[in-house]
Amino acid sequence: MAERERRTPLLGRGRFVARTQVLSEEDVRRAISRMSHEVMERNHGLDGVVVIGLQTGGVPIARRIASVLAEISGLQVPFGTLDVALYRDDFSLRPVLPQAPTDIPFDITRTTVVMVDDVLYTGRTVRAALDALSDMGRPRAVQLAVMVDRGHREFPIRPDYVGKNLPTRSDELVDANETGVWLGEAAQR
Repeated sequence: MAERERRTPLLGRGRFVARTQVLSEEDVRRAISRMSHEVMERNHGLDGVVVIGLQTGGVPIARRIASVLAEISGLQVPFGTLDVALYRDDFSLRPVLPQAPTDIPFDITRTTVVMVDDVLYTGRTVRAALDALSDMGRPRAVQLAVMVDRGHREFPIRPDYVGKNLPTRSDELVDANETGVWLGEAAQR
């Protein structure tokens, strides 16, 4: 769940109320470390690899992945942020809230983009991100890293790196960030 969704009512459904903590802060730290090592292994190093976090929930996780990659490799990995609000196809179900800037201070052409988000659900955000990236250049490859894959896909999108597979009911909500992962629901006040 993105930071802006944590701060506002969930489209008339109420506010997020956590029921169960699924991952602790230490569990998230280990998952980020594992995913970072998998990125290096799969790409045979970091030559041409860039990390882009999807606003707003994926940015802190992406920043940590880029930091861990720098720690284990000794190389700075280019880091950027991408807001896909204006590329979404579900405006009638979800308000357009372009509140966080896109900041990609490098050319993505011929790079391997590791796109990072907090929770993968229907795949609509990732589809929008792929559209946005194609407007910015032509990467050699795009890989997807998510802290939580909760299922319920509406598009044929599969992550390359997953912190936690967490099967959920469609009425449940997942809040994933650097301090942990919680499962809950929207509750009326």
